[in-house]
Amino acid sequence: MTRDEPIDFRIARVLDGGMATELERRGFDLSGPLWSAHVLDSAPEAIVGVHLDYLRAGADCITAASYQVSARGYRELGRKAGESDRALRLALELARLARAQYAAESARSDRRPVWIAASLGPYGAVLHNGAEYHGQYAISASELTEFHRERLATFAEADAACIAFETIPSLEEAQAILCALARFPSLAAWVSFTCSDAAHVVHGETLRACAELLAGSPQIAAIGINCTAPELVTELIGEARRGADDRKPVIVYPNSGETWDPATRTWRGKTDTARFGSMAREWFAAGAQAVGGCCRTGPAHIAEVAQAARETKG
Repeated sequence: MTRDEPIDFRIARVLDGGMATELERRGFDLSGPLWSAHVLDSAPEAIVGVHLDYLRAGADCITAASYQVSARGYRELGRKAGESDRALRLALELARLARAQYAAESARSDRRPVWIAASLGPYGAVLHNGAEYHGQYAISASELTEFHRERLATFAEADAACIAFETIPSLEEAQAILCALARFPSLAAWVSFTCSDAAHVVHGETLRACAELLAGSPQIAAIGINCTAPELVTELIGEARRGADDRKPVIVYPNSGETWDPATRTWRGKTDTARFGSMAREWFAAGAQAVGGCCRTGPAHIAEVAQAARETKG
């Protein structure tokens, strides 16, 4: 596969892991407001390297390092007009470059389809105040739709096939995403929510209600759960499936199990890759069509997920 195509979740069962936290693990300082987008400027080859390591670990789908990029966020940092568009395009091209390099290094008999999703974070991510983890925005519905529309326009022009809307905190933002997405009928997307417990997204609505909203759109390729504690995921899969009435695939990519301490700006707890693999088997059994990882997961976690996928055929 050399061009972007809509993701076939009957085949694509292994997603990649965290980008920003993996770059941090490799020595990059991501303390600025653009997180991994800083590395788009300073060391794009490092992003290609992370993508490649996830592909080598068994990922079927990689997400471009564009989560934190937006025109508003760049303007507030004094960046020139058009820089955010260039960053979105560069992130997508780096993922495509990694896919091409992986194909070149793989034996012909071992090659498999590799999909790319263009990652877009929620509005709260550009506020730099943790708002993506509660979704309480001082913004109108039309402004929220426009925020998502302008980034979608760039990816539509760059021939992206699938958008990954990640860490979405609320039903309202999901509605804004649907409104923005409808203006680009060539684009498909998954929408993935961050959840506070085994039934609710962090803003307070039920995941079931969010899934019900999305399931009616022909542009929605899957409904997801990400940036969420792994012990909540099995029950959340059931909530998403019931809300969607099994009309859409459910995908999950939770955090490693470690927790972020905002006071000390450090991660607490430990991660166990073997246990993550065991939980992945449980998530596949519960009806997840694809599994990956979010914060603090790395290639070793994805290798465990890939093994779980091989053992639990969809």
